[in-house]
Amino acid sequence: MALLEKFEKDGIWLFKYRSTLPIIILIIGLIVYLQTAIQRGPLIIQGSAFENYYMYFCLAVSFLGLFIRVYTVGHTPSNTSGRNTAEQVADSLNTTGMYSIVRHPLYLGNFFMWFGPALLTGQLWFVVSFCLFYWVYYERIMFAEEQFLRRKFGTIYTDWARSRPAFVPNFKNFVKPNLSFSWKKVLKKEKNGLLAVFLVFSLFDIAGKLIQQNTNFNYFLIAGCVLTLLMYVVLKYLKMNTLVLEEAGR
Repeated sequence: MALLEKFEKDGIWLFKYRSTLPIIILIIGLIVYLQTAIQRGPLIIQGSAFENYYMYFCLAVSFLGLFIRVYTVGHTPSNTSGRNTAEQVADSLNTTGMYSIVRHPLYLGNFFMWFGPALLTGQLWFVVSFCLFYWVYYERIMFAEEQFLRRKFGTIYTDWARSRPAFVPNFKNFVKPNLSFSWKKVLKKEKNGLLAVFLVFSLFDIAGKLIQQNTNFNYFLIAGCVLTLLMYVVLKYLKMNTLVLEEAGR
């Protein structure tokens, strides 16, 4: 099998499991975080008054990733930029908004959402390892997606892609989105993102405190986790049983 064919085959397989396989890295990150909590290092601010500030910094990094996803999805039409896993779907080619400055804005958002917990471990080797894993993992997914788009849209895609970086945004290319922002689409498609962020950070905080025999939990994270879980349940119900979140063309 030619290398290009193998890259595409691997990318298609990884695309189907792109929402589940990174959980393995999350589990490894939690183990590293707990080891750091036990050994009280090497994060020099651990146990100091600045520890919570560092946690909020890591949380802000994850929220940056969520913001990128929300802004991207909120300006896209239906059957594009979805969470489908069975196969690639693209009824039209997105070229404005976030797609005017980078070819894969959703994966850029995913990177920052996962990068926050990676930073939280306080281990430089794990942060570097995460970045390398993400690069190899998503490079193949992006390759498979681009092959699909090239076949479907031909020169329209290649002409657009030629001046758009794959992952590092070029803000000079920014073009105002064609569509207005749709909160309905965001609530329908990205409702689990906010819950995931609070859930992961709450898990790290509670597990780390318990292993140190400390019950001084971060109640901001716990409250955020509970509220976003309730919001997720409500939005899931509305999506499955009503038309409240439906919007023509979105």
